[in-house]
Amino acid sequence: MAGLQGKTLFITGASRGIGLAIALAAARDGANIAVAAKTEAPHPKLPGTIHTAAAEIEKAGGRALPLVVDVRDEASVGDAIERTVAAFGTLDIVVNNASAIQLTGTLETDMRRFDLMHQVNARGTFMVSKYAIRHLEKATNPHILMLSPPLDLKEKWFAGHTAYSMAKYGMSLVTLGLAGELRPKGIAVNALWPRTTIATSAIKNLLGGDAIIRRSRTPEILADAACRIFAKPAKSFTGHFLIDDTFLAAEGVTDFDRYRVDPREPLAPDFFVPDDDQPPPGVSLAAKS
Repeated sequence: MAGLQGKTLFITGASRGIGLAIALAAARDGANIAVAAKTEAPHPKLPGTIHTAAAEIEKAGGRALPLVVDVRDEASVGDAIERTVAAFGTLDIVVNNASAIQLTGTLETDMRRFDLMHQVNARGTFMVSKYAIRHLEKATNPHILMLSPPLDLKEKWFAGHTAYSMAKYGMSLVTLGLAGELRPKGIAVNALWPRTTIATSAIKNLLGGDAIIRRSRTPEILADAACRIFAKPAKSFTGHFLIDDTFLAAEGVTDFDRYRVDPREPLAPDFFVPDDDQPPPGVSLAAKS
């Protein structure tokens, strides 16, 4: 597998959770990481800031550039990408991880929250990718990766939280469109999604506290999958909507138990995983005896 030594990654929402896990995995390979997130000062309910993330990245062996970025703000995004290229001399990989979520029905969804989810998820993903393209064109193996689901447009994925589903699938629509648009430029555009819930602060706060965390996998499963995606040839590996364990199994990974928070608990399925996408052979979501 080709390494990430000297490659530059621009990762939105990299101060914690999945974004930070991807950053640390790349840092251990010697990558440069632009930590593009809003949290500059400690948050009362969420761990990590751009500065603590940068310190972890450098301790892991990478170089870090902490950047205060609001993906809703065009000037903020454009400036951050230019500062990244100025600092590291290149931009090789963009990870659109930043996302806003609220799992409420239509009557319970405030329009300001509706706007926030669409501005961060769909518009933010589009805008970050847009400003990165002219730099990615100069890279040797450029990738854009969205943390967004396969386009399985079933009623059950929308009912109960239509606003969030619209916004999240908006990220996947950006993936679909950019994969075709950027294929002639040799820039890969793919999406990655977890089969199970992932142990992050967002999942803990929204879906059931410590109980759901015990039934989750760790963010490292997505980090390992992402790094393997970045090693793929950009000119040919593009336009894919990947489920983490299915993709990793195809890459030869066989030990998925190491990603479980608590092997004694059954794993909780995530939203948006198509019914016909079953776990790879030998992988079960059941509790381990």
